[in-house]
Amino acid sequence: MSVATLPDLIDRAVSAIGEVLFGKEQAVRQALCCLLTSGHLLLEDLPGMGKTTLAHALADVLGLSYARVQFTSDLLPSDILGVSVFNRETETFQFRSGPIFNQLLLADEINRATPRTQSALLEAMAERQVSIDGAPRGLPEPFFVIATQNPAHQSGTYVLPESQLDRFLMRLSLGYPNFEAERALLQRGHDLSKSAVDPCISPEQLMEMRAVISQTTLSDSLLGYIQRLTAFTREAPEFSVGLSPRGALALVGAAKTWAQMEGRNYVAPDDVQAVLAPVIAHRLIPSADYAGDGNALVALLRSQVDVIPG
Repeated sequence: MSVATLPDLIDRAVSAIGEVLFGKEQAVRQALCCLLTSGHLLLEDLPGMGKTTLAHALADVLGLSYARVQFTSDLLPSDILGVSVFNRETETFQFRSGPIFNQLLLADEINRATPRTQSALLEAMAERQVSIDGAPRGLPEPFFVIATQNPAHQSGTYVLPESQLDRFLMRLSLGYPNFEAERALLQRGHDLSKSAVDPCISPEQLMEMRAVISQTTLSDSLLGYIQRLTAFTREAPEFSVGLSPRGALALVGAAKTWAQMEGRNYVAPDDVQAVLAPVIAHRLIPSADYAGDGNALVALLRSQVDVIPG
């Protein structure tokens, strides 16, 4: 696959998803960037904003096997992973796989499940395998988790622990549609979440795109910029918890993918800026004396750390 082919495939995918999710091209591109970087995606917003619609559309456009699990307070880990059932005829236990054994798992309203059930995803997201009855079971390749959640102040929600949040490469919020997009939605007059999206990228093409992305060049100067960003989060008093090495690696990987999506085989400063907030905002914790959230900390980073050191 050539560098020129990759942006064309992305444009087709964005256009297809745009038929069911109006006015959210930037968020769709960021979501595709996340999945191309082999990362898991967290969609956080108020109910009814299109989170589940986007998750379904991404699964359709990539042509992957997928399952949707509605997370509730009574959901058990076995409902996700599967369970061993005793077969009376053979007098043996037979494993019945759960929905996690799909290439893409849609974890809808993940923060409505208890922490015990949330943690059942941790091994799968980190190692692409699950341990059941003491034995590891591999997951299909590629494997992605797209989770949606409502803001923590909504009733009946459990806050995701930092260890779980850190496994998501990106966190995105869709926000309210603009005037033109909402007008188009109202004119359509039906639930777009039930509309199918034709596949635009095959699993084979997805693997080829990953191979192209792995060849992307990152200059020493930009690598130094990312290191200065990371160091600032660990040293500035506004930060209680800085960016981990995993977070820095996620930023590098996402920037390389964004560069290829823009038709370049090298990373530019704009590529880092395009993915900075989605990749690191949910990993940063403000100090007790700082009034802002993760997004405010990202804005502080941008203002205090220059691409070219002074």
